[in-house]
Amino acid sequence: MLPTTFVIFTAVAAVLGAPTSFSWHQSRVAPTTLTTLTTADLDALDSFTQFARAAYCPADKLMAWDCGEACDANPDFQATLAGGMGNAVQFFFVGYYPKSNSVIVSHQGTDPLALLSVLTDLNVLKGPLNSTLFSNMPDGSEVHTGFRDEHAITAQEIQNEVKRLIAPPKSRPLGGALAELEALPAEVGVNAVTYGNPRVGNADFVSFFDSQVTDFKRVNNRDDLVPIVPPRFLGFVHPKGEIHIVDDDSNELVACPGSYPLRLFSCNDDATDDKCQIKTVPTILSGNILNHLGPYNGIHIGSIFCT
Repeated sequence: MLPTTFVIFTAVAAVLGAPTSFSWHQSRVAPTTLTTLTTADLDALDSFTQFARAAYCPADKLMAWDCGEACDANPDFQATLAGGMGNAVQFFFVGYYPKSNSVIVSHQGTDPLALLSVLTDLNVLKGPLNSTLFSNMPDGSEVHTGFRDEHAITAQEIQNEVKRLIAPPKSRPLGGALAELEALPAEVGVNAVTYGNPRVGNADFVSFFDSQVTDFKRVNNRDDLVPIVPPRFLGFVHPKGEIHIVDDDSNELVACPGSYPLRLFSCNDDATDDKCQIKTVPTILSGNILNHLGPYNGIHIGSIFCT
């Protein structure tokens, strides 16, 4: 499944993580024109990417922080909560990362090898968010009901653990469709990164999300078709923050500005620049679902890479 304030909507995974060094992000605003990023910008995401990768591993391995290369990449991380089954209830974990004094929340996203995860993405119905979990949402906000219902299964448990960990205040970075949802109640600083995130909600939801989660990046890999679903003509839109890996071999990477002001069919999807996702993959027939798994700067994400 895809999608986190606490909001998570992610196609690959949601990750709460420490700030990165992206130059265009220092001002906390999206670029106004297409921006070419550097290899260093891509390298700055590796820690997030490995946390996202780890979220595809079984809960017992996550609690022991013994999930192979993904866990080895962030060896000081201290997992305090993990759960899920990898399909009907996707894997997730929460913990403390001393290196950045951060609470990390990572949620498994869409896995092409997990049927129920894919079927969740294919649902195109919209509905209101749970008022108990999201008490401050403006009227008119609606999200993908499949992502909403999947998020609700573990949302309270995750939220309780995050609150416990930040009891003496620590920064709280978040990420992913489930990561997009996890990010919304932003009482503390939230830094969210998602990989292959699908569209999660309508324009009212996204406008509020953009106002609340100002440090958000959604990374799309080459011809991945997940970021273009559900379709825009059904009223689904993206938050700002698109980063598109144009070519992993050459490390060609761009930050896309989107279209403003927020409109039903344009919103933050960049439909103008040839190097951005919507032009690269105009329809699902022109996409490649395997690009959803990576590589993201040489790192693959998915259950088959949990070693």
